[in-house]
Amino acid sequence: MLARSGGDPLADKRRVQGVPTFAEAARRVLEQKRGGWRGRWHVHNWWRSMERYVFPRVGDRPVSEVNSADVLEILSPIWHVKAATAREVRQRIRAVLEWAIALDMRNDNPCDRVVPVLGPQNDIVTHRQALPHKDVAAAIETVRNGSAQPAVRLAFEFLVLTAARSGEVRLATWDEIDTTGAEWTVPATRMKAKREHRVPLSGRALEVLDAARGIGDGKRLVFPMRSGRSIATSTFPKMLQYHEVAAVPHGFRSSFRDWAAERTDHPREVIEAALAHVVQNKVEAAYARSDLFERRRLLMDDWATYLGAATGRPASSVAPAPHRSPAG
Repeated sequence: MLARSGGDPLADKRRVQGVPTFAEAARRVLEQKRGGWRGRWHVHNWWRSMERYVFPRVGDRPVSEVNSADVLEILSPIWHVKAATAREVRQRIRAVLEWAIALDMRNDNPCDRVVPVLGPQNDIVTHRQALPHKDVAAAIETVRNGSAQPAVRLAFEFLVLTAARSGEVRLATWDEIDTTGAEWTVPATRMKAKREHRVPLSGRALEVLDAARGIGDGKRLVFPMRSGRSIATSTFPKMLQYHEVAAVPHGFRSSFRDWAAERTDHPREVIEAALAHVVQNKVEAAYARSDLFERRRLLMDDWATYLGAATGRPASSVAPAPHRSPAG
């Protein structure tokens, strides 16, 4: 009788069986996914996008009843004006609906049908803001003389000297540091490529670490805030903005790469290895047996020397680790 009167027997059955709302399903999906993510910021960003764009339309509706019209209504206002955000939101809606399909709560995923209706996106690819390499030393000096907490100032200089990513530096622990061998081993769990990465430390980087020992207990975090916690994700960007440094933290990796390509004769593969970039060419990757560590040590020493010379101060009063043959 229900079908004859225009109802949906399957939807009615699902309601009776206690199918969760879309918001409830989204929370379960988030709990399942968060264990594989590297930082809390990803969890926060994932949930906030749902709260802002998705839940107002379908949050209280059973996950089994979300349809193509709903997805179009959510994505249409942002599809062309916030293209990257719209793609992320669609991907997250799709993940929730795929979860529902896997649990036999629905049979299809409307996210697969809406893109032709929404049309192509013509968003412009933008690069992360970076300084010309000749201006990097001045940025370090600005931060060094600024008002940020000592841990933040030291961590920022260490980030630039090592050409590392923000999360690799902010969460660095003393058990990763070998000052005798002038080496920092970043565990795979904190690397973008999910594999361990060794970083050769220049003399100036060792000086920064020596200074860092005086601001914490020397037992866990290398760069602890006064609260004892790690530096927050937003701290570096806010600090740079406050000091009117026209760059984002990740941009200093670009500055390093530009310097290495324009001002040195170090091979491309050494530069890419210093940035922990994965070799994309399968044939080339098959022969990339070495991490070129000692050759990277020469590169990072040259980078520290360049930065020191730009400010008129010596790169370091601490002698770098003895160089072995760069054949590795």
